[in-house]
Amino acid sequence: MRDVKVLGSGCKRCEATQKLISDAAARLGVDVTVEKVTDYAQIAKFGILSTPGVVIDGKVVHAGGVPEVAAVEGWLKA
Repeated sequence: MRDVKVLGSGCKRCEATQKLISDAAARLGVDVTVEKVTDYAQIAKFGILSTPGVVIDGKVVHAGGVPEVAAVEGWLKA
């Protein structure tokens, strides 16, 4: 199971990123848990300055803007 965190204030871009990840995981048959992290102190611990940020299995893979579908699929397959 992949542990995915979407870091951000809960804005529309953050929500879109969370849905994109959930949809991609379902399409690929990858088992994931997706957690929204809205606490700025927690976000800062990851070094994210621009949201939304994406952390997969403890590693920051994206920061700032909604990621591309192909990128999300690549992260989930890795």
